[in-house]
Amino acid sequence: MPIPFVRHSEVDVLIIGAGPAGLMCANALACARVNVRIVDQRAFKVTAGYGDGISPRTIEVLQSYGLAERLLKESSQIHLMAFYNPSSTGGIELTNRTPDITASSARYPFEAALHQGAIQDIFLDSMTSLGVEVERSTMPTSIELSKDEHELKDPASYPVRVALQSKSEDEKREEIVHAKFVIGGDGAHSWIRKQFNITMDGEQSDDIWGVVDFVPDTDFPDVRNKCLAQSNYGSMFLVPREQDRVRAYVQLEDKDVINPVTGRVDKDKMGPEQIFKKLLEPYKLVQKSDFSWWTIYSVGQRVASQFSVKNRVFIAGDACHTHSPKAGQGMNASINDTHNLAWKIALAVRGWADMSLLSTYESERRKFALELIAFDKKWSTLVCGQPLTEQNSDGVSPEHLVKAFQTDFTSGIGIHYHPSVAVNDRYQEIAGGLVLGKRVPPYKFMRAADARPFELQDLLPADFLFKLLVFTGEFNDPLQQARVESMVVDMQKRESFLNRYVTLGNSPFDIITISKGRKETFNILRLPTLLRSHWSKVFVDDTDTTGSFGGEGYSYYGVGPEGAVVAVRPDGYVGAIAPLDRIEVLDAYFASFMKIPA
Repeated sequence: MPIPFVRHSEVDVLIIGAGPAGLMCANALACARVNVRIVDQRAFKVTAGYGDGISPRTIEVLQSYGLAERLLKESSQIHLMAFYNPSSTGGIELTNRTPDITASSARYPFEAALHQGAIQDIFLDSMTSLGVEVERSTMPTSIELSKDEHELKDPASYPVRVALQSKSEDEKREEIVHAKFVIGGDGAHSWIRKQFNITMDGEQSDDIWGVVDFVPDTDFPDVRNKCLAQSNYGSMFLVPREQDRVRAYVQLEDKDVINPVTGRVDKDKMGPEQIFKKLLEPYKLVQKSDFSWWTIYSVGQRVASQFSVKNRVFIAGDACHTHSPKAGQGMNASINDTHNLAWKIALAVRGWADMSLLSTYESERRKFALELIAFDKKWSTLVCGQPLTEQNSDGVSPEHLVKAFQTDFTSGIGIHYHPSVAVNDRYQEIAGGLVLGKRVPPYKFMRAADARPFELQDLLPADFLFKLLVFTGEFNDPLQQARVESMVVDMQKRESFLNRYVTLGNSPFDIITISKGRKETFNILRLPTLLRSHWSKVFVDDTDTTGSFGGEGYSYYGVGPEGAVVAVRPDGYVGAIAPLDRIEVLDAYFASFMKIPA
């Protein structure tokens, strides 16, 4: 009997699981021209339901990949949140309406709501244009990681061996994939996580919730706002969605959904029609058409004990953290996990970064996951607690709920990565508004050549280059001009970071110059050539031609007249800050994780 042929192949990155984390990573790596494959055991893509909320920071991230415009076109925007509490007549009544997002530096001061299938389609279509498709009906059956330390530390090696099994009816086949890196974005029951005996630490929530997506027929006045209604029957979230839909999250009682024999949630005990019964009395809330999606769930609040194995195998998204969806952070956390990871892998694959850089994925994202679980526990306790009423003076007040919800954490803007090889801890004081380890806040500057206003974040696309923001100060001042020219001399030295990591004419750096001055009189040709590699990369901190905005960027970012150089990581987070006369600070920063080309 002939031995069946098993195909062997090599790939830079193999991604297991085509959920938000996996698709985000595959698209990002495809943009970076990394050889990437993504497989999923499901035969079909998600078409409805699941996660649906995109936070302000995640919209910024999608914008950096050129994907936000489609998201904003297709989604519903949430600008206002309403709170309802029990009324004296037994129903519910409005107690407060407040902005859904209060973060002062939010570029998009709202949430976007769109079902997960449509969000994933945005990634899928972008990937397709870059030549990457999800290989469906394909699952891993074994994974082996080399024990050779020399091989593990060599970014050019292929130390991970994965056996794939295709379940396609057209072609059942086996394949052995030799990968440089493997990423498990394969959900809460992650196969990758289990293969390496990575534990999920935490506890199971006692709260059970039902979720339904539908088009409502209602007289409820806040149906197009995000709403938390706490009634005598329990709590309900309403989230406005695309195409007149809403999503309702409804707190359920154990007796209604728990199977007494198994002790587990039994979806057969309750259908979508019963999930939101009575909770909005005296308001009417019925569906105008069939439910587009529904489920019942009880989620554990857990974080994986580790997010990576030998900097070669990584887990992301629900594979490494699970929590309730009530704070709207699940899909956002997943997308931002692999946004953080992709640029680090891309630089390692290109030979620009040492393997040590990859360790910062776990240190940065696991810290965030622990903070997320702590917030989720606090928020869930408040939401599921008894509301404040005349009969219950110890209940949760509407004001307490509002205060707990309106934080930089829920917007994603508060993400703060602590000092590491990827985040320096020096000279914060010379650019106080550009916080080391936090994302660059939005602000508009005028392009010097044509006075066209540009949002600074749009000058920081996710193109896997480090952006050097050179704040020259007032270049017309002779003393400041001398400082700038001296800095340029230092940056042009052979041993400077700017020259050490160039390979085959390709540089991992992009310089953006921001000067003080007036658009009417500024002359970009006076700047040293290094600071004007192209006419489109020079900006002035001035108002637009109508005088409506701009002109306070230096003040907003806390940069003084002496200027500064700010190194922004490829994911849009501030990595290092240096005075114009201390370029060696950046030399040391990049030397801590960058590699000199062979």
